[in-house]
Amino acid sequence: MRILMAGVSGFLGTRLVDCLTADGHQVTRLVRRPPRTPAERQWNPSAAQLDPQCVADADAVVNLAGAGVGDKRWTDEYRKLIRTSRVDSTTTLAITIAGLPAADRPAVLLNSSAVGWYGNTGDRAVTEEAPPGEGFLADVCRVWEAATRPAEDAGVRVVRLRTGLPLHRDGGLLKPQLLPFRLGVGGKLGNGRQWLPWISMRDWLNAAKFLLDRDDVAGPVNVVGPAPVTNAEFTRELARQLHRPAIMPIPAVALKVVLGGFSQEALTSTRVLPGVLDKSGFPWTHPDLPGALHAALTE
Repeated sequence: MRILMAGVSGFLGTRLVDCLTADGHQVTRLVRRPPRTPAERQWNPSAAQLDPQCVADADAVVNLAGAGVGDKRWTDEYRKLIRTSRVDSTTTLAITIAGLPAADRPAVLLNSSAVGWYGNTGDRAVTEEAPPGEGFLADVCRVWEAATRPAEDAGVRVVRLRTGLPLHRDGGLLKPQLLPFRLGVGGKLGNGRQWLPWISMRDWLNAAKFLLDRDDVAGPVNVVGPAPVTNAEFTRELARQLHRPAIMPIPAVALKVVLGGFSQEALTSTRVLPGVLDKSGFPWTHPDLPGALHAALTE
């Protein structure tokens, strides 16, 4: 495939580019700076600037662009960036796709979203049929997903990747926990009863490739593992694999001091199941947490 991709420098994007390239696909990277290689094209999503020919040359478009939700304290300014970085990039791509002649449109738009769509589900398990929840991230996900509508209305297959928490030692949920756990001061967050929708990095990458190929799958897809666990269960398993104790729970009030507005999301319980992937016959490499964590720590 000829794949046009945004968000290539992020935690997931860098790995997906490598994975797709290794499989023989031609990946053209959208960048905001001047291009440095023939495989790069410049765009400015905040100003809705994108050369339509970049899109017309592609068989598929993958959009993973967006400021990291756990990278900084949630000031009002950073909340705005979280929202605009997602909505502007998606809107620019979707409108550009829709504006092309039908014969020039890519076959599929794989657009990032998040399990934040569901808000706090408590102990209730949800699949893709569940309505949006409440809270800042749920609101962001609503407008983020709605921004794909022009491409969908133009007849392009749109897949919305409601990604959970990919596990890898170099980023995401796992990286900031490794040092305190290795020092023996790791522990559960708050009361530990909140559900974590984890997925192994290998399964996330395989799911993205699976969804690029499956022309019978469209709409929202929960890209999470089939066996969610509570934060307390996750903590115990990580401590076991690192051969360290996990006896230092982090109180909710301490999280608020360190994380600011993001602390509420860190304590949110999101029990999400991969309904579409399971129904579509997706082959899991790491269907349980012990295997996923072992891979995250060793591969």
